[in-house]
Amino acid sequence: MAGELTMMTAAGLAAAMAAGEVSALEVTDAHLARIGDADDRVRAFLHVATEQARQAARAVDQRRAAGEPLGALAGVPLALKDVFTTTDMPTTCGSAILDGWRPPYDATITRRLRAGGVVILGKTNMDEFAMGSSTENSAFGPSHNPWDLSRVPGGSSGGSAAAVAAFEAPLGIGTDTGGSIRQPAAVCGVVGVKPTYGGSSRYGVVAFASSLDSPGPLARTVLDAALLHEVMSGHDPCDATSVDAPVPPVVAAARQADVSGLRIGVVPELSGEGCQPGVLARFSEAVELLESLGAKVAEVSCPHFSYALPAYYLIAPSECSSNLARFDAMRYGLRVGDDGTASAEEVMSLTRAQGFGAEVKRRIMLGTYALSSGYYDAYYGKAQQVRTLIIRDFEAAFEQADVLVSPTTPTTAFPLGERVDDPLAMYVADLCTIPSDLAGNAALSVPCGLAPDGLPVGLQIMAPVLADDRIYRVGAAVEAALDSRRGHRLLDQAKGLS
Repeated sequence: MAGELTMMTAAGLAAAMAAGEVSALEVTDAHLARIGDADDRVRAFLHVATEQARQAARAVDQRRAAGEPLGALAGVPLALKDVFTTTDMPTTCGSAILDGWRPPYDATITRRLRAGGVVILGKTNMDEFAMGSSTENSAFGPSHNPWDLSRVPGGSSGGSAAAVAAFEAPLGIGTDTGGSIRQPAAVCGVVGVKPTYGGSSRYGVVAFASSLDSPGPLARTVLDAALLHEVMSGHDPCDATSVDAPVPPVVAAARQADVSGLRIGVVPELSGEGCQPGVLARFSEAVELLESLGAKVAEVSCPHFSYALPAYYLIAPSECSSNLARFDAMRYGLRVGDDGTASAEEVMSLTRAQGFGAEVKRRIMLGTYALSSGYYDAYYGKAQQVRTLIIRDFEAAFEQADVLVSPTTPTTAFPLGERVDDPLAMYVADLCTIPSDLAGNAALSVPCGLAPDGLPVGLQIMAPVLADDRIYRVGAAVEAALDSRRGHRLLDQAKGLS
């Protein structure tokens, strides 16, 4: 019974609990047992909140027994990326500088999950301060891809993606700054969504790059992602960048799953040189599938997308160098060298040297240089001008197409350690996902088959700002046609994680 519960979708679990077929506590215990069985190999979680999860599940069961109205995902377990503040468990951001830190408040998304009865199983591993594409930059060691434990699960939300792929949780939440939800979703064979920027609150999300960070859902089906999207999203007065607009009808779109008459634009700049042949083959098949389902497919060029990667790696480090200045050993977190003889500057220097990892230091230095006097206009200012050109490319493209498509990642999951000493090779993993972060529009990754190496490939679907429902409509149509869930069951049996 426990094994069957962990194989069910979030929508299926919610329906079973609403019908009285199973309790929230039983569902939670099944997933906690699964974590106990599998996470010593997957290493998706940094903190498992066993007692808090069981207490939350009991509260849902009591409310249901009392006849109280409950949310659509009440009692469904979830894996939360360790970048969201939580009062009842640590928030480390995968960094030694915050090891063991307990925040004094919940993030808005954390509060919305709790209010909706979603059971938070614990906090998942991530690249330190969300800086990375493999989860290998975590101060607590890497997570592993459930499809092949010798490979990366992507990043920075690799822990959440791995937890969902390994059936440790039916739902996960990550943050997407340059592709950090969609890229791990693609290489782990699950669904990942970057909502329109500002559509989900950043309040209580430890900031990496404030103009780019977007919290979003991870799930094994498009409908499950849509249900979570609705629960976690909406205007938040605590977040100055929050969009004061209704949440798009993403659940209705996921249930529609129809692409008849939709205009699909294929972006040649995101599906050419640098992509594995197996990735391109699955992508081409997905495009043909969409056409067979009644969509109108045409090539739509976005000429400035080729500059997205260098522009991003000036903008994001610049913002991170500003945001991470708060970790100064004075207010919270790690403090090194405070023996009464060292100055505040010396303590700060020692703490940041020991507390930050190599990739975080690299990006702080890059960003500080780009923002420095005499270089601001040449680097950061120029990158923002390129960002405007990319936004205009999207606007022109969406006049010709309702959605745009590309591979989510140029390659399948690469081996652990392969790119650790080659930052540029690591950065290329986000080649296809960065443009949507720079423009702030919605994007989704849905599994579209397996490459010849037996690893999953993701199809990226991009829509205009606040047209998030379109990506769910197209993603659900692809999912239904490919029956991707069957592949997940085979994965579970084949990889011996049961």
